[in-house]
Amino acid sequence: MGDFMRRFTVGLALLAFVSVCVLFRPAAAQSSAEGKNGAAQSTIVLFGDSLIAGYGLPEQDGLAPNLAESLKNAGVNARVINSGVSGDTTAAGLARLDWAMVDKPDLVVLELGANDALRGVEPTQTRTNLEQIIEKLQEQQTAVLLVGMMAPPNMGKEYGQEFNAIYPDLAAKYNLPLYPFFLDGVVADPALNQQDGMHPNAKGVDVIVGKITPSIVKALP
Repeated sequence: MGDFMRRFTVGLALLAFVSVCVLFRPAAAQSSAEGKNGAAQSTIVLFGDSLIAGYGLPEQDGLAPNLAESLKNAGVNARVINSGVSGDTTAAGLARLDWAMVDKPDLVVLELGANDALRGVEPTQTRTNLEQIIEKLQEQQTAVLLVGMMAPPNMGKEYGQEFNAIYPDLAAKYNLPLYPFFLDGVVADPALNQQDGMHPNAKGVDVIVGKITPSIVKALP
């Protein structure tokens, strides 16, 4: 196993430890980027786990405020709501979906599954949970940007292949835009991650925001 994959595996293992230690801290009330006249043109909910929630970062360094600023620079006036909960699995996300959608968003950025893989949840169950989340959102006529995740290498080749296929399969099945890997450009880079080796630091968030902004702009209805 190369150095890249070793760092990736260690980082994911540490994330599993953090996930069970972090208190339940929903951030649904946090939002960013009102327009100049105080009225938001679009509402975007970032629905996910600690990677969305901004674990270990001051609020101003988290994904939501930086994404809102990036969208503003791209000409999009949006209210960006942080609905990330550290430790969330796809099952936990499904259970809290209804109350997380009270803001009736125009777009949901759906990032869940990392904790499923870390805990060895059967990929078929992860797939089913994500399907139910997507179907509920589509019933509400809410646009969805599906964000992919990768299984840790130590789960084995067979598990990894089955898990990693979930996201492109669901994007095709439900005709959704797909951002293939949330940590693209950040994973296993010590300069872009916190000491746990998994959660992005402020510089890592900047990289993620820069990469995902065009996909979010395209996904907005």
